[in-house]
Amino acid sequence: MVLAAAASALGGCGKPAPTAWQGYVEGEFVNVASPFAGRLDQLSVARGQQVVAGAPLFALENDDERAARDQAAAALQAAQAQLADLATGKRRPEVDVNRAQLAQARAQAQRSATQYARDQVQFAAGGIARAQLDDSRAGAAADAARVRELERSVAVARLPGREAQREAQARQVEALRAALAQAEWKLSRKRVAAAQDGLVYDTVFRLGEWVPAGSPVVRMLPPGNVKVRFFVPEAEVGALRNGEAVTMHCDGCARPLQVRISYIANEAEYTPPVIYSNETRRKLVFLVEAHPALADAAALHPGQPVEVFRP
Repeated sequence: MVLAAAASALGGCGKPAPTAWQGYVEGEFVNVASPFAGRLDQLSVARGQQVVAGAPLFALENDDERAARDQAAAALQAAQAQLADLATGKRRPEVDVNRAQLAQARAQAQRSATQYARDQVQFAAGGIARAQLDDSRAGAAADAARVRELERSVAVARLPGREAQREAQARQVEALRAALAQAEWKLSRKRVAAAQDGLVYDTVFRLGEWVPAGSPVVRMLPPGNVKVRFFVPEAEVGALRNGEAVTMHCDGCARPLQVRISYIANEAEYTPPVIYSNETRRKLVFLVEAHPALADAAALHPGQPVEVFRP
């Protein structure tokens, strides 16, 4: 009896075991989808596979988007060529034709001026009638005017297109460049890659199936989206703080894991109907969420029961 009492006394002096808070692992899944509909032509991952950011996940058929991209690219090239043509003026052969016409007109004007000078001398001597002199004067004036006209034509041929015309064409080029960017964006959204590292938790469609626009094809679980949810009695929740580290244990875990509290609910999960008596206060529990280290998150599975202790 004495030994039993001593053993009982020694046991009562030991440090009491910490209270375990019950909870479970939860995952916030990322549904990966394309904003456009199409047949599933390629599925590059399988359930349970770990992927890194940038890894290809799936691809939808893109014949229509590819054709639209090619059409937009061809339209842009045509508009750019037209803008370049407006900036250079007439082609060199066309300018050469204008110059040849100008040389011919100058020679004709020279002959007309010479003939008019001769007729002036002949008229002063009484050798020709005034009508012939008037014809000679008009011919010389007409040939001189033709020279001035062709000189201006050659000068204009060297000029680029009108400023307003070039500005309008430049805006057309910008509009077609934006249309090409939009077409390339639509084409790129038919081939989807992982935005971050994570676990392929599930695949929703099979190859050859039609995928509606916005429908998830792959469900991802990044390590940062794994968390532990547990419930703390009302009498104990006041001692917890955001950012505090607590210890978690789960069946199959090789060792206890440290998780850090990220959220403490402001309201109880179960509220008594009217009065908080001593008995009902013990039934109040508060939801607490904590995140494990990224290296430990891969070992946890959504729905897995856990026990959380405060060290």
